[in-house]
Amino acid sequence: MATATTQKPMVNDTSTFDATLRSANSTIALRETVKLAIDSFKASKARFLLTMLGMVIGSASIVLVVTVGLTGKQYALDQISGIGPNMIEMQFVGGTVAGPDNTAVADSMTREDMTAVIDQVPGIIASSPMLEFHDRISMGSGVTKDTMLLGVSPQYKQVRNLKILAGRFFDDQDSAAHTKVADIVLPFAKELYGSPDAAVGKTLSISGIPFTIIGVFKEGTETFGQSEISNQTMLIPYPVARYFQGTDNLKQIFFTVANSIDVEPSAKRILDIIKARHRPSSVYHAETLTEILSVMGKIANALTYVLLAAAFITLVVSGVGIMNSMLANVQSRLREIGIRKALGATSREIRLQFLTEAVFLSLSGGVVGTALGLAVPLSLNFFTGAAIPTTWWSAVIALMTSVVVGVIFGTLPANRAAGLDPVETLKYE
Repeated sequence: MATATTQKPMVNDTSTFDATLRSANSTIALRETVKLAIDSFKASKARFLLTMLGMVIGSASIVLVVTVGLTGKQYALDQISGIGPNMIEMQFVGGTVAGPDNTAVADSMTREDMTAVIDQVPGIIASSPMLEFHDRISMGSGVTKDTMLLGVSPQYKQVRNLKILAGRFFDDQDSAAHTKVADIVLPFAKELYGSPDAAVGKTLSISGIPFTIIGVFKEGTETFGQSEISNQTMLIPYPVARYFQGTDNLKQIFFTVANSIDVEPSAKRILDIIKARHRPSSVYHAETLTEILSVMGKIANALTYVLLAAAFITLVVSGVGIMNSMLANVQSRLREIGIRKALGATSREIRLQFLTEAVFLSLSGGVVGTALGLAVPLSLNFFTGAAIPTTWWSAVIALMTSVVVGVIFGTLPANRAAGLDPVETLKYE
């Protein structure tokens, strides 16, 4: 006997077919909407191009503002870093110990402290003690000048990022041999001899001891007298400076670490080591450029945000122009809207059409403005070799903002077009 078979209803197949059909219809509708938007743009080129101009300016402003902000920030950070990249300056603030005959003497730092730090803190690539004192130098023929003398090590040049303009900086051999040589700062060389080259080789006297000028230098970044280097500074080897001072006590010691991320941890470690080697009541301070760099970065970011706000205002004004243009566009196409509704177009399709036109108009201006905004710094980088920083995030923000402006300011005209009565629109001449 034959066995009867029952056929199950193809519910899943039918649902899949319906979903595919809806997706295809949506794709076709979207394609037609975009085509209508392009046709509308072609029909009123002059009006739409003038409306786009505001978006072009606004989008370009966003990209350029971000670029200017990044450039200014990088310039400020480079200038501050030029004082001494990854530099740590240890300072003696105050404190005393019992000296000879039970007299109180300053609990200053010493060369032994610097040696202990170098032995215990990894990553230090340069260091220098500093003895500071003032004296009058003699240039012969009774001519004297007040001068600030700094006794430093040859590594001070690296620590403070000094630039040698003429001659050379004294080296380890000069320091070990207690050679009577000196490097003088650029303004001082100009004041005394007229030019850096003319200063090299000249001899002057400090407390009756002749010194030969072997080099002229300047700071990596102009500090305008706010650092230990002034316009009348002369650098001499540290062992020679000890002869004038008669002491090993140091108020300042400079260190440089290899990596910027190690500056703050190393500064804390150095401070702990020096404190452990002195009386608990003595005060020492570790100064770095990290906090200054952080503050400068925040200031640059704040200025960028202010300028961005101005650029966004330009985009809002452009959005109002788009809305006015689209409202005029709706008014001029009343009969077309009525015919489309009479042929079966829904309010949703009409709304989508005009909203698409607004977004298309806004985004087109955004694309052109973004391209112009990026072209300026990229062209400068290419033709001048300038290192102007750019970020593609500014382009993304500009384009996304253009879309948002198109949606927001295109909604009112789109809703007005969608809410029109087809009977009344067909009567419009």
